[in-house]
Amino acid sequence: MRTLLLLGVLLGMAPFSMNAQELNVTVRTNTQKLQQADPKVFETLRQEVADFMNNQKWTDDEFQPEERIEATILITVQEEISPIAFKADFAIQASRPVYGSDYETPLLNYIDKNVTFVYEQFQPIQFAKNRFNDNLSSALGFYAYAILALDYDSFSPFGGEEHLQTMQEIVNTVPESQASANPGWRAIDGDPSRYFLMENLNSPRVRDFRQAWYEYHRQGLDVAANDVGTSRAIIAAALEQVKAVDRAYPNSMIIQIFSDTKSEEIREIFKLGDPQQKQTVINVMTTIDATNASTYRAIK
Repeated sequence: MRTLLLLGVLLGMAPFSMNAQELNVTVRTNTQKLQQADPKVFETLRQEVADFMNNQKWTDDEFQPEERIEATILITVQEEISPIAFKADFAIQASRPVYGSDYETPLLNYIDKNVTFVYEQFQPIQFAKNRFNDNLSSALGFYAYAILALDYDSFSPFGGEEHLQTMQEIVNTVPESQASANPGWRAIDGDPSRYFLMENLNSPRVRDFRQAWYEYHRQGLDVAANDVGTSRAIIAAALEQVKAVDRAYPNSMIIQIFSDTKSEEIREIFKLGDPQQKQTVINVMTTIDATNASTYRAIK
């Protein structure tokens, strides 16, 4: 059973509330580069993807409507391979609420720039985690479980283990012929890719990152409403753990995703920290995320 975050809200609910699916995904499409296909096809696709992500039962757990994980997917068509085959960027963002506040903390901010798929208008999207149907359903299912894994890991230590295993299962079900035609599923496709996101999160070298992820969110952010000083101290310690993982697994994809997802939030958290704490966080984050060094220096 998923840990219930907003306990005070839940206790005040009516006793006969409906259960909801796990995700609440808003889907958008960008078809400015289309030259042949009818844009109306992608309006249908947008609705099909939203229905698929939001109506699929991804876990055995029961979610209340206010517990659903908020996410967005922006599908930007980059190339028309054929009248029904396309290459697109999938920009995926997800967040979860912070206890005692109206703030949503980002869990994932990532753009997969290598999604190829075939879609005919009104074609239903069908998915089975232990069987490959097509590249679109496998990619969407993969990211659904990635979002779930990160969310569950943020509520309990290694709580997303089952969902990480499912990500690996999805990767393993892609036939070699399909993997060669649809990049992103194999190690030889390079980093970043779906393969390396799965590999990183399942790697023993990244296990301390997952512990830090839990401490950052559940023991850090979720106590901020009651004790902001303790919250900052715990988050700072978690960032030190992330730095240690970066040393153990240099240039890993998950550390880059962490930086892209959390850089602005980290800056805001530590703007009002004490000078020593600020300097420690600046040193840690500029080491693991040099490209955003100016963002962290603004903490001062």
